[in-house]
Formats: sequence, structure tokens, C-alpha cells
Amino acid sequence: MTTPKKLKLSEEELVQALKNQDITVMRALYDMYGAALLGVILRITQHTELAEDLLQETFLKIWHAAEKYDATKGRLFTWMMNIARNLAIDKLRSKDFKNSGKNQDIENNVAVIDNQKKQIINIELLGLRDLVTGLKPELSKVLEMVYYNGFTHAEAAEALNLPLGTVKTRIRTAIVELRKQFN
Repeated sequence: MTTPKKLKLSEEELVQALKNQDITVMRALYDMYGAALLGVILRITQHTELAEDLLQETFLKIWHAAEKYDATKGRLFTWMMNIARNLAIDKLRSKDFKNSGKNQDIENNVAVIDNQKKQIINIELLGLRDLVTGLKPELSKVLEMVYYNGFTHAEAAEALNLPLGTVKTRIRTAIVELRKQFN
């Protein structure tokens, strides 16, 4: 099996092909600029997986906004880099991203506690299930559904007839309460 040959086109050819919606230009753009754009996004986000997702969004936005590119205002790479940078900054400012840092799963918190205490903690010996059942009923019910029964947050919200935000808040509150018991 041979590796596909990387495409290299001049900036004028790239712009013209992009404006004509020629799909092969996307491969050329990715080959020529993908690594640089990923580097810009990664520097801003500091999250590899998020940066890769944003790189894909960047190329989609480039594809859909090709008609807006004006060569008199700057080079193609600069325009693409601004799209990538703006998407990354917008993502970091988004409420969704800020909330994702607050809603951590219980396994991550147990690992954090392990690292802080510099010891290995066996969840079964701790009686973690007993600690969860010792929480307020509305908190323990949500944790039971999500962590022990494998429900997604949306499924738990539907089953409990609660808004999704309420379920996420209860999970976060429960995790904070569990942290207090460990500290």
C-alpha cells in the first residue's frame, strides 16, 4: 500500500479551488497548513483532543466561509490562522467548556485523592457505595444511576423527570460532598 502523495499548490491556486468548492483543495490545505493550525489551537487550549476537534471545525469553517476570503486584506494562511485562533478562544470562553471542568466523574476525583495522599486506595475497602448512600437521597440517586447503572446524564435526567442542568448540578454537588468526606 502506498502513501498518498501530498498536494502542494500556490496560494492563488488554493484560493481559486477553495472558492470553486473543489474538494481536493481541502487535502492540500490540510497537508500544507494542518500542523501549523493545530499548533496554534493547542497553544491556546492546552488540550490535545479538544485541539484536534477544533482543527476539524476550523477546516469546516474555512470550507464554508471561502467566499469571504479577501486576498487584499491578507494572506490565506493568516486568514485561516485567525479562524483557528478565534474558534479556540470562543471554545475556551464558552459556558459549555467552563462547565465541563466543573463536572468531573467520580473516578477522576478518586485518582486525584490518591495522588494527593500518595497512597493507593481500594474503593471496595473504603465502602464508597456506603458513602454515596449516605448522601442526600436526591444526590445519591443521581450518582447511583450515572456511575453504578451506566446512565448518561441525559438518560438520568429523563428517567428522573428533571432538567439536564439539575442532574449535572446534583452530580457536581455529590462529588464535592464526597471530596469533603475524604479530606
